[in-house]
Amino acid sequence: MYTALFIIAAYLLGSISFALVTSKLFGLDDPRTYGSGNPGATNVLRSGNKLAALLTLIGDAAKGWLAVFLASWLADKVGIGIWGVAGVAIAAFIGHLFPVFSGFKGGKGVATGLGVLLGINPMLGGFVLLTWLLVAFLTRYSSLSALVSAALAPVYYGLMFRVDAFFYAICIISALLIFRHRQNIINLVSGTESKIGSKKKAV
Repeated sequence: MYTALFIIAAYLLGSISFALVTSKLFGLDDPRTYGSGNPGATNVLRSGNKLAALLTLIGDAAKGWLAVFLASWLADKVGIGIWGVAGVAIAAFIGHLFPVFSGFKGGKGVATGLGVLLGINPMLGGFVLLTWLLVAFLTRYSSLSALVSAALAPVYYGLMFRVDAFFYAICIISALLIFRHRQNIINLVSGTESKIGSKKKAV
């Protein structure tokens, strides 16, 4: 019973789009109408408002972290177990990808995925964040940074810990993130992918 409630709550929390919230607060265009059309921090940055992009990044990461943190903290008290917490992690991530509050059209999950990983283990999240920053610094491609980080996240967890419920949850999250970047993969191969900091273009 509690497991189902936590998973539903995590999905609803994940469904809050901070890209839409911050854009509205700052009087910016809907991020789904320019650039990649993705309601995420990287696309909000294309509006030229760095603060709005930063707040989007923090908000989207925080909701993923909060869902997992609360579930982990209360796990023993309510008896949801590691599989229940893993389910919460997936639910929060899916909420961002397919938000009920935005017609099930959400972002690609990079910031929320990072928040979930930080909630599972701060060191794991730190390694994934460092991977993203390194690839972004070297290539200036946010999408490539996300793809490399997503591919390595399960590897990092497996090497640091063991194959358990969290490992399988991370595999699912990574696979979904890579799937959501399928158009970016095509753009990267064709050489048409936008780099970090490029200006917005209407879609």
